Amino acid sequence: MEYNEVIKIDPLKKDAIYQGEDKFSPIPLTVSSPKINPIDKRLVKATAFETMQYQANQQIAMLKKQADLIMLQAKEIEDRLIISQKIYEADLNFEPVIGTTYHVYEKREKAILSLVAPNEWGKKLPYDKHVCSATLLADKSWQVVK
Repeated sequence: MEYNEVIKIDPLKKDAIYQGEDKFSPIPLTVSSPKINPIDKRLVKATAFETMQYQANQQIAMLKKQADLIMLQAKEIEDRLIISQKIYEADLNFEPVIGTTYHVYEKREKAILSLVAPNEWGKKLPYDKHVCSATLLADKSWQVVK
């Protein structure tokens, strides 16, 4: 039988023989067909699994960094809330202006807000201690100046 001859298909074995377009055949149909090498399924699966695992680990690491940043931001807001509460419990003899830096002092365990910086008092600080310097933000919370 020559390659150009038509193969007669047995109706009982019809499903066993590829009958689609030649270019999509999973097996070479002629001598001139491109060589089809069998694949190592284990290697394909292992490579795919390694790639998937690498990508997933990269995404997890990125999400962990983002979570750490969010937790840091939450801590900063919490710290601002604590200092803001301490300042609003302080003795205020004036209305603070947004964007201005003020200084928090303590005298006999009572907080006092002042415009005068610790280095501007001269030789002796009239309070027991300087607690912090803070700037009033637009949301009326206070941010400690480092």
